[in-house]
Amino acid sequence: MNSKEKEISYQTTNSYSTSNSLTKDTKNVWFVCHGMGYLSRYFLKYFDGLDANENYVIAPQAQSKYYIPPKFKHVGASWLTKENTLKESNNVMQYFDAVFEAEKLPQDKSLIVLGYSQGVSVALRYVAKRQLQCSQIVILSGGIPKELVADDFNFLNTATKVTMMFGINDEYLDEDRIHSEKNRAFELFGHCDLVIVPFDGKHEVRKELINTLV
Repeated sequence: MNSKEKEISYQTTNSYSTSNSLTKDTKNVWFVCHGMGYLSRYFLKYFDGLDANENYVIAPQAQSKYYIPPKFKHVGASWLTKENTLKESNNVMQYFDAVFEAEKLPQDKSLIVLGYSQGVSVALRYVAKRQLQCSQIVILSGGIPKELVADDFNFLNTATKVTMMFGINDEYLDEDRIHSEKNRAFELFGHCDLVIVPFDGKHEVRKELINTLV
């Protein structure tokens, strides 16, 4: 069989979720990227402990949805796979662009970009590719994409806070992986206000830890 793989471009539609209202009293805008198996509207529950008057939360939705085993009743989503990763990343970047365009965020708010698990990869790629000035970047239980280098983040202000958080009992991490990710963080964000925060837990999001970030 003589098969060919071809490529097309087309317009698509996707949702995203928000929590609280963007007002003159808002201090922080959060852009939070969920992990594999989540839907954005459910991921927002981890941020409901934040002061609603001061924090506006935007949760983009991964486009690739699937039924979660073993019962295949609940729906989750995935950002990327190893298949055409860089090309698919570009699709995600354009989707994020559309979300920011739709939101028309004021410049006087602090922007916090958080990625959890698989969401770390798309969050960091977006910050790097779009040179997004943030007041804080949160790397939560996820790996830094291998193609990113220190020069990709030189544009960040030295006052930018970068927080790397992970559970000491994370089932996806061992000592070698933790050591490697820490080194990557210092390599890429050494000129920023980098903080490493291990916590007593597994591969999870902790509300109480989210609340300490502001």
